[in-house]
Amino acid sequence: MKSILLIGLGRFGQNVAAKLDELGHEVMAVDCDEERVDAILPLVTNAQIGDSTNEEFLRSLGVGNFDVCIVAIAHNFQSSLETTSLLKELGGKLVVARAESDVQKKFLLRNGADQVVYPEAQMGRWTAIRYSADHILDYVPLDEQYSIFEVRIPERWLGKTIGELNVRRKFGVNIMALKRDGRLDMNISAETALTEDCSMLVLGETGALQRCFNL
Repeated sequence: MKSILLIGLGRFGQNVAAKLDELGHEVMAVDCDEERVDAILPLVTNAQIGDSTNEEFLRSLGVGNFDVCIVAIAHNFQSSLETTSLLKELGGKLVVARAESDVQKKFLLRNGADQVVYPEAQMGRWTAIRYSADHILDYVPLDEQYSIFEVRIPERWLGKTIGELNVRRKFGVNIMALKRDGRLDMNISAETALTEDCSMLVLGETGALQRCFNL
């Protein structure tokens, strides 16, 4: 369990708060809008109304005591930038900021952000890859080079074993697990046969995965 300071309770911030609550983390939520703060109270450990660009207000929160500080402010980049910078100055251990463009990302990284999330761009890439090929059921980018795909078993692979296909040698792709009825089976080997009632999770370079499955 981690202690997390979440600043900004717009749509993105609310979704972050809901997931953190589901995962069992302690969350202090902050926004300048009283209605947003009241709405999020059932999902967080504590919440305060305040201006995150005010140094004294941020200092009163004990920034250095949080494992992660997330700046989820939307549509006010000046406030996001000032908040990010102040959090780092006040001892934020890990400051993660939301960006809406590449330019914003560069400024945030230069002014205190340890990491930047870019939800619109990330969701855009996910949507393009997920729905541009029939085989893909899900897609998780790990970095600029590697990804995990959940894919349907290609018809030409049905009845064959993982060893017979040997996709690791041919494409540099690793079959990590099979999935049946929503449950993962990671106990697989070269003798495991692929059947039409399952999908599989595969890891590799994004380009290699696309070549392997003709995506």
